[in-house]
Amino acid sequence: MIQIHLEQLQFYAYHGLFQEEKLLGNEYLVDILLDYQPNKKLINSIEETLDYTKVYELIAQRMKQPTDLLETIATDFCYQMMEKYEALQSIQFSIKKMHPPIYQLMGHVGVKFQLKRSDI
Repeated sequence: MIQIHLEQLQFYAYHGLFQEEKLLGNEYLVDILLDYQPNKKLINSIEETLDYTKVYELIAQRMKQPTDLLETIATDFCYQMMEKYEALQSIQFSIKKMHPPIYQLMGHVGVKFQLKRSDI
């Protein structure tokens, strides 16, 4: 099993329930962990692995779609990845809203979702 990490990916996006969030946007951090079983013992080319540049492009596209809930983004992206990559055995996705519109909150809020192929 190989695990690929994409960590602290930074996005500015317009997700949220409140009109203010949809107009002003917010900063987000995304972490993605991908577990997959390679077909070969020795991986020598990008075609024999999960190309993390392609994974980044997929999440960048998903983050451009305004969405009310972080949970929707997390689950949607994970199921999309499972459909796209047969070798993917599990995915863990974490998203943090860095400046949530919560009075006097000093910190961030977020969602973490894990999906295993065996659970589909």
